Amino acid sequence: MYEAFYGLTEKPFSILPDPEFIYWGRAHSMAFAMLEYGVMNHAGFTVITGEIGCGKTTLIRHLLNKLEPDITVGLVTNTRQESGELLHWILMALDQPVDQLSYAELYQQFQTFVINEYAKGRRTVLIIDEAQNLGIKTLEELRMLSNLNADKAQLLQLILVGQPELKDLLQRPELTQFAQRVSSDFHLRRLLYDEAINYINHRLFVAGRHTVLFTKEACELIVDASRGIPRIINILCDTALIYGYSWEAPEITGEIVRDVIKDKSEFGVFTVDTANSDSDNRVVQITDSSVVKSL
Repeated sequence: MYEAFYGLTEKPFSILPDPEFIYWGRAHSMAFAMLEYGVMNHAGFTVITGEIGCGKTTLIRHLLNKLEPDITVGLVTNTRQESGELLHWILMALDQPVDQLSYAELYQQFQTFVINEYAKGRRTVLIIDEAQNLGIKTLEELRMLSNLNADKAQLLQLILVGQPELKDLLQRPELTQFAQRVSSDFHLRRLLYDEAINYINHRLFVAGRHTVLFTKEACELIVDASRGIPRIINILCDTALIYGYSWEAPEITGEIVRDVIKDKSEFGVFTVDTANSDSDNRVVQITDSSVVKSL
């Protein structure tokens, strides 16, 4: 709607995970380095954690685009399941049939598949997104599946991606054996202040805007309200562009952003925390409570 008006070739602040828009701040660079290291060095388990909306899924999409063709990948995103169901989803992610099979038959099928892939000179990498939803029994099931690896042969690699609760879960005494198999891990934090400012301008540049569009004040208000969470930055910036377009404003100013934040806090689906707001500008802080987890 506003793209042509602001000289953009596409929407710069979509909340869909698009690797082309990754801003390589230090945290995201390090998180991806650990993902790459885990895959390239045949790590049994790699774990990436981070807050909602910080860009974990986008990094996974970027990894998928860069994997070598001799790697077979299964991606599991449905993690709200009972113990014993995970193997069904794993096999489906690997394009294997699962109809009317017992657990023992499913395990045999999975084992045969992984061994056959290894015999062809291929490795199998299994990625579990939203892994904080897995219970202790299901994580133990994953650990047992990893027992397929023997001696120096790495038949199966597992990558777990999840919210901070996953990190807490793996530190429980019951999962000591699991945690000891994690050889590559990183916790993805929010963007620092300067990084968040650069993030806004980076996404605008990728979308075709090569001159300043958001004023310094507008960027500062967005960073304060979002607390450096990329998805919230995207939502506020996208809404500000809609407001600016409707007012035919040549640039996005602090006044526009204040209206966006005010309307989001009064009429939107966000939880608003004004405890740390600037007393002069009345900057509110917005936390993500119900936006779909897609960044």
